[in-house]
Amino acid sequence: MRTYKELADLIFPDIKDTIEDLEKRYPERNLPEGAEVTRFAPSPTGFLHTGSLFTTLVGQKIAKQSNGVFYTRLEDTDTKREIAGSGQVLLDQLKVFGVFPNEGYLGDHSEGNYGPYIQSQREGIYKIVIKALLEQGKAYPCFCTREDLDILRKSQEEKKLIPGYYGEHAKCRFLTTDEQYDKIVAGVPFVIRFKSSGNHENKVSVHDLVRGDLELSQNDQDIVIYKSDGLPTYHFAHLVDDHFMRTTIVTRGEEWLPSLPIHIELFETMGWKAPKYAHLPVIMKTENGVKRKLSKRKDKEAATSFFLEEGYPAFALKQYLFTIANSNYEEWQIANPDLSFEDFTLSFDKMSLFGALFDNEKLKFFAREYFGKMRGNELKDFVKEWAKEYNEEVYNLIVRDEDFFARILDIEKDKPNPRKDYATCSEILPKISFMFDEYYEEIMKKELPWNPNMPKDVIVSVLQDFIDTLDFSKGEQEWFNGLKELGLRHKFAESGKIYKANKDAYIGQVGDVAEMVRISLSGSKQSPNIFYVLNILGTEKVKRRIELAISLLK
Repeated sequence: MRTYKELADLIFPDIKDTIEDLEKRYPERNLPEGAEVTRFAPSPTGFLHTGSLFTTLVGQKIAKQSNGVFYTRLEDTDTKREIAGSGQVLLDQLKVFGVFPNEGYLGDHSEGNYGPYIQSQREGIYKIVIKALLEQGKAYPCFCTREDLDILRKSQEEKKLIPGYYGEHAKCRFLTTDEQYDKIVAGVPFVIRFKSSGNHENKVSVHDLVRGDLELSQNDQDIVIYKSDGLPTYHFAHLVDDHFMRTTIVTRGEEWLPSLPIHIELFETMGWKAPKYAHLPVIMKTENGVKRKLSKRKDKEAATSFFLEEGYPAFALKQYLFTIANSNYEEWQIANPDLSFEDFTLSFDKMSLFGALFDNEKLKFFAREYFGKMRGNELKDFVKEWAKEYNEEVYNLIVRDEDFFARILDIEKDKPNPRKDYATCSEILPKISFMFDEYYEEIMKKELPWNPNMPKDVIVSVLQDFIDTLDFSKGEQEWFNGLKELGLRHKFAESGKIYKANKDAYIGQVGDVAEMVRISLSGSKQSPNIFYVLNILGTEKVKRRIELAISLLK
C-alpha cells in the first residue's frame, strides 16, 4: 500500500521545503516582554465595515500600548467575491481614522520581514504545511462532488443529525491511500480536508480575553483546507499566517466564536502555540423592538464610508467606538479633558460581553464637541476638504469667498461656551444657506413664519424703524439695548417678564422684535446670533433684505 508520503509527493511534487525551513525563515519576533502582535486582515470584497473598524482600532491600540506590532494582511483567497481595488480603498479609509500599520500590506506595496502579506502570494507556504499534514495522515484528498455533498446534507437533515462532513459521514477519509492515489492519477478533481480527531459531544476548554474561560464543543468537522483552485480556505490560512507572522492576539467579532474550536484544534494538531483570542461585542441596532447586528444590506451606519460622506469628523467616530470598547472610557475622558484616546490604556477586562446598540445621538455629541473647539478658519478648512470630495455645491461656495464662509462658521466661537451647531459637514449648508443671496431669495419665495397674532402693519412699522436707525457698529450688548429702545417706541416690553406682568400695556416683548428681524434676514425663526449675522452681511445687504421683507408684507 502506498505511504502517506507517496501520496503527498504525488499531490505536491515540487514542494521540497519543510516546516522547519519556514520556522527559520519566519523566526520569533525580537520584541520587548509583553509586546503584542495584532493585525487587520480584511478581505477585498467591499467597504470597510464599522464593526471591522472597531476591532481594528482595538487591535492597533493593544499593539501600540504594549510596544508591539500592528500589521495588515490581505485575505484574498475568496476570488469569487473579490472586488478589484477594494483592498486599497480599505487602507485609505483606515488612514482617515488614524490607523497606520507598522508593517504588512500597504496597498501598492508591502513592508516587513514576515510577508508576503497577501494570501494569494503565499501559496507556496500553505502547500508546505499541507504537504506535512498529508505526510502525517492528518489530512486527506476528498473527491466528493457538489451533488454528493447535497445528498449527504439532505440525508442528515432527514435523520435530524448535525450537518457536515465528519465521522462516518466523511466517506473519503476511509479511502485507502492506494484508492486516493489512483483517483488523483486518473484526474478526478479533489480538495484536501483536515482529518479531525475531535468529537462534538466532548468539550474543549478555551480562554477568551474578553469572555474569560469557556467550554465549547470540540470540532469534529473535516473542514476543507485546500480548494481545487489551489488556494487555502480561511480557517487554514488563518492557522498558517498567524503562526508564521507571529500574531499574539486576534481581535475579532463575537460571531467568530463558533469557529474557535476549529482554530484551536488546528494549532494543537500542528503543535503550535495558538494566539490569544479576544472576541469583541458586535455593534447592534434595534429594529421593531428587536436587537440585531448592524447589517451591510440594511444599515447605512454599517459602512464607515457613510460617516465620511456625511462629514462626521473621524476623531468623533473613533472616540465613540472607544466608549463601546471600554466601559470606563467616558469617565476617564471627563477626568482628563485635555487628553485623547491615544493616552488611554485599553483593557479587555473592561469590555462588555454583550453587543452595544449603535447610538447615533452619542456620536453626534462627540462630533459637536469636536467641531465646537474649532474656530472659523480651521472649521472652514475641514469642511473644504470634505466638500472637495463629497459636495461640489458646498465646495464652490467656500472657494468663492473663503473669508465670508469662515466668518459664518466663527459665529459665537469666541465665547467661553462656544456654539456647537454642527455634528456633520453635511448639516452646515442647510443651516447657513440664508447667508448666501441665491439661497436667501429662494427661501423668501416661500411662506414666511410670521407671528399670526401680530398685525402686519405693526411688523412693517418695526422693520422700517429698524432700517432707519440701523447701527451695529458698537458691541453686541449696545446693539441689543438699541433693539429694546426700538421696541419701546412701538409698545413692546423690554423683557418677557415685564410683558407677562402687564400684557394690556404692550403689543409684545423685545423677543418679538428680534424675531421679526431674524425672519427678515433668514426666512426662519431659527438662525445663528442675529448680531453676528448683521455684521457679516453688512449694512447694504441688511437693508435690502429688510426692504424685501417689508414689500412681501404689504
